[in-house]
Amino acid sequence: QVQVVESGGGSVQAGGSLRLACVVSGLRFSSYRTAWFRQAPGREHEAVAIATWSGVEEYYADSVRGRFTISRDNAENSLYLQMNNLKPEDTAMYYCAVMLTVGTTWRQTQYRGQGTQVTVSS
Repeated sequence: QVQVVESGGGSVQAGGSLRLACVVSGLRFSSYRTAWFRQAPGREHEAVAIATWSGVEEYYADSVRGRFTISRDNAENSLYLQMNNLKPEDTAMYYCAVMLTVGTTWRQTQYRGQGTQVTVSS
């Protein structure tokens, strides 16, 4: 049974930083692309960042490029998202996801967690 568990969300002021973490169990983590998605109220899920199985940073949304960094530790079955210079528009539920196919859409995720809330105040 695959489990995906996120942590690290919280409330910060604009300009602050947070580091999200995700632990995946029940599959060979090192074989899969992994991603962070987010969903703000009333909006669709949006891919924030994607890393290849080896940790190469494959994709960043234009809105976060230069502020967010995705990384992974295959030995620990873990995925991370370092978020710096946070803005109120970054407020959303953030999800860790395992992707089995090429692409950047939510429907292409295979396994995902329950999410961790990030709230940025101005």
